Amino acid sequence: MRLFFEFFRRCVIINRMRDTNRPLKRTESLRFKFTLIFLFYSIFILALSGFTTYGNQMKSYKAMRLDDLRDIGFYLEKIIQDSANEFISYQKYYMEHFAEVDIPYDFTEYHTAQMRLQQMLLNSNQTELLNSSDVDFESLSDDEKKAYFIYCHEYWTLAFEHAREAFDLPYTYYLVPKADEYKMVYMIDGERSHKGADGKKSDKGDYLYLGDEYYDAPEKYPVQWKTWFSGQIQDEFQVWNNEWGNTFAYYIPLIIDGQKLGLIGIEVEVEKINKAILNNTLLLLGSMTIGLFLLFIILIFFIDKRYVQKVVNLENDVRNYADDKNPEIASQIIRSIHEKNEISMLAYQFADMIIELEQYMNSLLSTSRELKNTKERANRLNELAIRDSLTGVRNKTAYDREILLVENEIARGNKSFGLVMIDLNNLKKINDTYGHTQGNIAIKKLCEQICAVFVHSAVFRIGGDEFVVIIKDYACENVAWLVERLNTNLDALADCEELEDWERVGAAVGYAVFDDKIDDSMSSVFKRADQAMYRHKREMKIERE
Repeated sequence: MRLFFEFFRRCVIINRMRDTNRPLKRTESLRFKFTLIFLFYSIFILALSGFTTYGNQMKSYKAMRLDDLRDIGFYLEKIIQDSANEFISYQKYYMEHFAEVDIPYDFTEYHTAQMRLQQMLLNSNQTELLNSSDVDFESLSDDEKKAYFIYCHEYWTLAFEHAREAFDLPYTYYLVPKADEYKMVYMIDGERSHKGADGKKSDKGDYLYLGDEYYDAPEKYPVQWKTWFSGQIQDEFQVWNNEWGNTFAYYIPLIIDGQKLGLIGIEVEVEKINKAILNNTLLLLGSMTIGLFLLFIILIFFIDKRYVQKVVNLENDVRNYADDKNPEIASQIIRSIHEKNEISMLAYQFADMIIELEQYMNSLLSTSRELKNTKERANRLNELAIRDSLTGVRNKTAYDREILLVENEIARGNKSFGLVMIDLNNLKKINDTYGHTQGNIAIKKLCEQICAVFVHSAVFRIGGDEFVVIIKDYACENVAWLVERLNTNLDALADCEELEDWERVGAAVGYAVFDDKIDDSMSSVFKRADQAMYRHKREMKIERE
């Protein structure tokens, strides 16, 4: 290691000497480099100060905005709770019938829908409901329910839009979670969408699109789901950065008579929060920049007079050596030293280096090349040893190594592990009927499906038609859902008539999760997963018969 660093140091000097026969560029001078160092240092100090100031102000301002958004959310919650039974009936009808209702996209007030409802009640002689604040929704006819729903949706949509405009917010909305699917239905949407002629969301259309639904992964949107599952407001924002903008979102759980109904969402633009803080930070940095600039001018002048001129003299001697390659230059450098300081010691070292340079160069360059070639060969061999050549996933050797690591984790008390076994169906039949090339295609097709589902898990091919997935953490907790998803994808392949027979692959799947009550190692988990896979294979065989 010492030889390597010595080699590196001397190579730098040699390369420098090779270029000394040309005029020194301004960017290569010590004056320039000292200036550059001071410049980088000043930038670092300014950046550190700026980030610290910005971070402190951001923390304070975000806390203030959090309080503002909480007050807005409480306001929307209060007006909904004032119409508790009406809103519950409205939400229930929405979730069951939103696809059946056409609401004009560009409505600007709800009175038209209200008058239509009143006329229906008059025609059905239900005049007592006209002035009632608590309508018996179930007593209405189907047409009256739909008219009542349209009136309610226009009313609440406008209420949320007016709140957004009044408080200068980009979005306000009301969400109804499907917690078992981690999906959010935008019941009252802060961004209106058109419904096309086919009933789906479109860029244009005369009617309002209802039931807009999105999958919000819990690991990506933790604040949103924490608010819903806990039923309590959180002291933090949910960050959104998508096609609708970069915003901070805050959620208020809507609870009426002890029933948790949905989430009131309020968003504020990140840019607005940052703008005022950024202006103050830039003003502070400007003042600091002027002070640092004056200080560095003084320092550069002092260093140039005290040290740089001496280095220039040494540079001329180095240039002479680079031109003549004469070892006698070392004696000339030593004779030119008249005082003892750091630059003098550098000159002595350089003179000594000239004498030893040739033998160091030959020895170290050879050693470096040999080490590099050996390391590259070892890396290539190791990678080839653990990769399956057909599918590209890891092979049986890699699986055995990984199992050892997992066993060590289990011994240390980390027992959140499991195995998923997948066995390709009818590989022998595909090989015999269509050939081994098509059999390989079937193997790769199954591997693609496995990797697409178990994105964050290690996939291994341990046999001709057998795959194993080692699952941990999130995948371990959701293995049943992931296996179901894999089976669903394979069923879709089997039903796809556009694919060749060997591409419509099927597989038996079984899984097991480490249970410290019955398992003492991953081998017992493997056995249970293998048994589950063979049960699935037998079930599939019975279904085909």
